[in-house]
Amino acid sequence: MVKTPIILLLLLVAGIWLIFEFKRFKHKIFAVFLIVLVLLTYFSFNTVIVKNNIDIKTSGGIKEAGQLYVVWLGNAFNNVKEITANAVHLDWGINESVDSVKNLNVSESLNLSSSSH
Repeated sequence: MVKTPIILLLLLVAGIWLIFEFKRFKHKIFAVFLIVLVLLTYFSFNTVIVKNNIDIKTSGGIKEAGQLYVVWLGNAFNNVKEITANAVHLDWGINESVDSVKNLNVSESLNLSSSSH
């Protein structure tokens, strides 16, 4: 027979283990986020340089590339802001098209159940 104190002890040990695993998981998520951020920055910066034929071997080229990249990032954030604002102002309620799909699904399921008899 398993006694209650042993079960409580096992639950406590499992809980402590899960807490530490969750903390380690949060650190892994943060590391993956940083890696993705670095990769996106590299590829987007490289795209700006290639599309504008900038020579980054000179100090003027580095300055121009930096300025273009900041402008590019600003435009990207403005685009995300506009998309978000437009999405917020959409009517997210159920409309007639959703109701008609529900009615169609109900009628199809009724037809299937009546034809199976």
